[in-house]
Amino acid sequence: MKCKISLGLVLAAGVATPVLAEWTFVAAPTANAFIQSNDSTLELQCGRIRFAPAGYEDSEDIETKQGLSIRFMKDGTTEVGAFQVGQDNANVQIVDNFPVEISFNDAEDYGFVLDQLAANASVNLSMIDQDVTYGIFDLTGSSAAIKSLKSACGGAIQQAARTEAPEGVVYCGGGAVKRQIEYVILDTPDGEWDALLTVNGEVTRAMTAYSFFGNTEAPRGFVVALLGEDRSETLVFQDGGKDWLEYGDYQYDKCN
Repeated sequence: MKCKISLGLVLAAGVATPVLAEWTFVAAPTANAFIQSNDSTLELQCGRIRFAPAGYEDSEDIETKQGLSIRFMKDGTTEVGAFQVGQDNANVQIVDNFPVEISFNDAEDYGFVLDQLAANASVNLSMIDQDVTYGIFDLTGSSAAIKSLKSACGGAIQQAARTEAPEGVVYCGGGAVKRQIEYVILDTPDGEWDALLTVNGEVTRAMTAYSFFGNTEAPRGFVVALLGEDRSETLVFQDGGKDWLEYGDYQYDKCN
């Protein structure tokens, strides 16, 4: 839920001060804009935010509550807008053992958040139901980093928001690390990227390769190869009423 708040609304004294660090944009293997301090990190990706607070207990709290208040600050004290993350507009989960990942259901919501981050001086990430701050980040330099992120993501931000929930064929399997994988071929390619590959909820742009094996005869049932922006290779197969794909060293079978 988006909301605008009067410029006169001032936070109570004694809140944490913004993290003093620089915003950085990284184009590959996964496009992201981030700011990092000694004990916390805020990372923006295509269609999602990853936030690593100072303590793991904060990550658990955010996931348990399935919510986060993103409060945009004109200066160190004046709140000018906010976005309330909740179950109705996003998926909140802990990934890679620590960071909280927020995947937005609606591209317009994420666009609003990015625009506010680029336009304001700092952002306060706080508890959804109490005035408790998990972290405050300085937004100086965020505008340029977010502009680069939007350019790199292209249509992927909008597409990623639409493909969070599994649709169509979903593949499951793996070794020690279990994965759920799906893909979508885009109606409108984003440059050379004409597909999106989703692995455990994380979306990566990919290009299709129907002649992946060149002059060598393709294996029986081969449909298409998906060459990910992160340099991953996914081979899709369909034969005899069975659907599966090969990702890394494992085979993943249709599971829906």
